[in-house]
Amino acid sequence: MRVAMYYRNDDVRLEEMPKPKIGPDEVLVKVVSSGICGSDVMEWYRLKRAPLVLGHEIAGDIVEAGNEVENYKIGQRVFVSHHVPCGECRYCKNGHESTCETLRTTNFYPGGFAEFVRVPKINVEKGVYVLPKILSYDDGAFIEPLACVVRGFKAMRFQPGRAVLVLGSGIAGLLNIKLAKALGAERIIATDISEYRMQAARRFGADVVIDGRKDVPKLVREGNGNRPADYVMVCAGSVKALDQAFNSVDKGGTILLFAPPLPGTQVPVPFGDLWKDELTITMTYAGSPQDIKEAIEYLKTRQIVVSDMVTHRFGLADTGKGFGLVAKADESIKVIIEPQR
Repeated sequence: MRVAMYYRNDDVRLEEMPKPKIGPDEVLVKVVSSGICGSDVMEWYRLKRAPLVLGHEIAGDIVEAGNEVENYKIGQRVFVSHHVPCGECRYCKNGHESTCETLRTTNFYPGGFAEFVRVPKINVEKGVYVLPKILSYDDGAFIEPLACVVRGFKAMRFQPGRAVLVLGSGIAGLLNIKLAKALGAERIIATDISEYRMQAARRFGADVVIDGRKDVPKLVREGNGNRPADYVMVCAGSVKALDQAFNSVDKGGTILLFAPPLPGTQVPVPFGDLWKDELTITMTYAGSPQDIKEAIEYLKTRQIVVSDMVTHRFGLADTGKGFGLVAKADESIKVIIEPQR
């Protein structure tokens, strides 16, 4: 079968490898739609494991099922979660499934930028979801990133009728904007340094959009009745964005660290302000099975529509072009790879 083998952001090659053979408790999925995630182009994170087949935002069809698989059958349209928690460890039982060691070591093979993936037993049992008829394969490719956003809102204990600031309007920031709007935020303020993405933020629900190179805290207040934001989502992994967050959050407010920083990044923390203003800083990694179920429901009920977020599509042979667009982080939102063409 064909795969897109990742060597680095500017070196993604179309290669051949054997089509996976499944065991009696596994399924084989033909990948129809596979999204490029911002984490796929973080070279500091990926190069140490290259070459490899990336891709974890997938939807497709079950084309083979082992004779011990009971809950799924050939022909079903599915979303497959690449990471799944055990559900039994102390972290899972305490609601921190995304810190589970099992979750961080599970995956399907070889990766979503391939014609087919083998889904291991534990992923079959805990990470395969049949797509509702109303959802497209592209919708399915958004389930994983939306689940991550859903988890972030839970971590913030989000309440409607409050002001939201989203720092960074890439795909993660834009999904945060869409969910904030769906859940009844009073006002949504967004930032970016790309005019293209600032326009996207406006289009997808931001009431106020700010150039991130300007005095963001001052402009947040001007755009929010002379007060800071109640919730601040840091969707850009930069020290400057975090500094803007500290200076743009209202008393009693919450800062969500959504985007990962570069390794070794250290940031001075204004402990005095955190203490006297009763600020909360929280963060999330990945999404749990419950978050995935809720993401599917948001998409199924059309509370969240994502079809307008797909800006580019490529066949498997042109995966490298997609990586170039996402790495540039400018005039693209969601890039979809279609491995069957």
